[in-house]
Amino acid sequence: MAVKRVGVIGFPVEHSLSPVMHNAAFAALGMTDWHYDAMSIPPDILRLGLREPKNHGYIGINVTVPHKEAIMQYVRPDEKARAIGAVNTVDFRNNIGTNTDADGLINDLLANDVLIKGERILVLGAGGAARAAVYGLLREGANVAIVNRTKSRADKLAAQLRASAGLTGAQVMTLDQAADWGMSLIVNCTSVGLHPHIKQSPWIHGLPFPEGVTVYDMVYRPANTALMQQCVAHGGRAIGGLGMLARQGAVAFELWTGVEPPIDVMIGVLQAELEQAPKD
Repeated sequence: MAVKRVGVIGFPVEHSLSPVMHNAAFAALGMTDWHYDAMSIPPDILRLGLREPKNHGYIGINVTVPHKEAIMQYVRPDEKARAIGAVNTVDFRNNIGTNTDADGLINDLLANDVLIKGERILVLGAGGAARAAVYGLLREGANVAIVNRTKSRADKLAAQLRASAGLTGAQVMTLDQAADWGMSLIVNCTSVGLHPHIKQSPWIHGLPFPEGVTVYDMVYRPANTALMQQCVAHGGRAIGGLGMLARQGAVAFELWTGVEPPIDVMIGVLQAELEQAPKD
């Protein structure tokens, strides 16, 4: 029985949770002829490193840091990848690169019954994760405000989405302005609060925290970030980013296999892996 191979490339890539997540889904579905692995490829040999799995019969790959932008010149980026400015999934059968991060976020928000259309949503950050978030939220009809420590980066993000995808409706604010804006949802796309800096929060100390909002924190280690704790302390609802990780992977899984994966299995194995991870 010929094995159908998929995997993830990055540098480093040893930390990736994607292999355990995808292989658990294959096992749950009885897809014993599929296997997902991780390949560490240094940036200076990306083109060659991309050719190798393709030549060895891989059906597709995920792409993680630092290759998500550089790989765009070697594949055919679709509309989503061009708008977001990064590729995180490639199908070698047609050499099309796409980006599943926006769908991962939106699908997890909807799975958690979070309202999006017509809502005021604050996005913290202006990097690649924020760009995917703003793209997805605008496509769903949200009113989006972007807050970033460097305002020029937030301005650039909004301008790029207008130019690349015709998406308007994103405005740039300071955190002080945003605090009084009346948003229903805050999406943290920064790495502030990520292990081991678990006591840090992207919400400026001393600035009143809005009451009763929902916080979606893309950080999933720790499972309960300082920002999420602030939210709950002010009567809000906090959701961690583990579901987004699973759901962006699920989009890639279905793209490659044509089969809808078991999300509950994927989330469960991710939770188990993170609980076993060293805490120091």
